[in-house]
Amino acid sequence: MKFTVDQIADLIEGTVNGNGATLISNFDKIEEGKSGSISFLSNPKYESFLYQTDASAVIVSKDLALKKPVKTALILVSDPYLAFTILLQKYQELVENKETGIQVPSYVADSAHISENVFVGRFTLVDAGSQIGKNSQIYDRVSIGKNVTIGCDCTIYPGVVIYKDCIIGNNVVIHANSVIGSDGFGHAPQADGTFKSIPQLGNVVIEDDVSIGSNTTIDRATMGSTIIRKGVKIDNLVQIAHNVEIGSNTAIAAQTGISGSTKVGENCLIAGQVGVAGHITIAPKTIVTGQSGVTKSVKTPGQTLGGTPASNNVDFLKRNALIRQLPEFFEKFNQSNK
Repeated sequence: MKFTVDQIADLIEGTVNGNGATLISNFDKIEEGKSGSISFLSNPKYESFLYQTDASAVIVSKDLALKKPVKTALILVSDPYLAFTILLQKYQELVENKETGIQVPSYVADSAHISENVFVGRFTLVDAGSQIGKNSQIYDRVSIGKNVTIGCDCTIYPGVVIYKDCIIGNNVVIHANSVIGSDGFGHAPQADGTFKSIPQLGNVVIEDDVSIGSNTTIDRATMGSTIIRKGVKIDNLVQIAHNVEIGSNTAIAAQTGISGSTKVGENCLIAGQVGVAGHITIAPKTIVTGQSGVTKSVKTPGQTLGGTPASNNVDFLKRNALIRQLPEFFEKFNQSNK
């Protein structure tokens, strides 16, 4: 499909500086831009490519002061990254051809309810008492247990397993091979050194507009619910333990693990490979940098934390800088004592 620069600018509420009649048929990174493609510039580190790119159009900030002439048409917006995201979403909606119907072989229990315009892929199980809302796409080899509720406009990719009694809201995306509602890690130690498994009787509740990456696991609660609030974005390979609550619009990057009964506030950013201890609370708008370990509750909102145990990130970086200088300090110390 082809669109003019002017048409694209109308879609993202931008202003054109250049030839608005130029046709666009593809998306490219700014450093790889080719004729007929559109890109965007939001990170100042990439500004040099703006003056070199062969892309036919680039979405830029309306506040950008050009240092050199450019050969591309510019679309001026308030937030280039957001505008480009909206453009990609609108393009996907235009070209996406959603399937409907139940493919064979698959199994849908007689007591399950499938709403209109739903797609169920091959080798998928929808067990007794489960409900799937309208316009949802359930791809191949998905296993949906008993009494599961899936809302409208959801996308469940191949290999996902959703255990019994879990509740999925509207417009939720769950990527391949994720597991929702497996048993929490509950084992009581016995006098003889063995462990006795504690029944996990709760469920998982995922609210609207949540995105869950591939191979992520969210454990069911021992009692009550493990809750993922509205708008949460979870990357691949994340482990969320039983009875955890993740606040709305929080983002969690890959290989992070959150231990049982911890409550993470809204609008937090948790970077990759972070470990979070159990039975603690993390205040809203907390940022935790990569490979950090959060071992106690964070009570003050809006902090940036780093290190293990996690502390104020500026202090953590200062300590790291000093640690790197220890060999030099040690050598000077030895020389002064000769």
